[in-house]
Amino acid sequence: MEITWYGLSCFRLSERKHATVVTDPYNGKLGLPGLKLKADVVTISHDAAGHNYAEGVTGAQHTLIGPGEYEIGNVFITGIVTRSTARANHNVIYLFDYDGLKIAHLGDLDKVPTQAEIEALEEVNVLLLPVGGGNSLNAAQASELVSLLEPNIVVPMHYQLAGLKLELEGIDRFLKEMGVTEPTEEESLKISLGNLPEETETIILTPKI
Repeated sequence: MEITWYGLSCFRLSERKHATVVTDPYNGKLGLPGLKLKADVVTISHDAAGHNYAEGVTGAQHTLIGPGEYEIGNVFITGIVTRSTARANHNVIYLFDYDGLKIAHLGDLDKVPTQAEIEALEEVNVLLLPVGGGNSLNAAQASELVSLLEPNIVVPMHYQLAGLKLELEGIDRFLKEMGVTEPTEEESLKISLGNLPEETETIILTPKI
């Protein structure tokens, strides 16, 4: 399958004969170019301008905004609510299961999850992880969560980019916390169950903006 990043918390997950998913689409008022995406499913972690612009995605038959278990287009999707410390509207983690390949999108998670929430995630192969602080995890919290979940691949998200009108930390602090000195950078992440690294690997995606 292929995972493409569009900045902030917005990704497109695509795989042949499976529903295409777009996570947390943002509006065009945050300093990044407006989105022009097409997908079958849109997931929204919480109701905020940087995460809820479903209108930026055409063709979607399903927009998921809360907890639950869903099977759409051969993709099993589980939404798990995490309680926010700073906001009235809580965050939803989405776990996507593509024939056993499991991708977790943590949305705007702002604290390390409880043990019960971590157990609900079960095994995670690819972790889409906020690292830039603001209303979400900072670099130290993100690094702690990686050690708890032990995913095969970590893809940082929700950090400062050129032009972005939000006050977030850059990626460097997270890389330092992780002890990564020469990060792997890719335009998109192409993976299958058969080519996952045994040890946790951090991969930086170039935003497609």
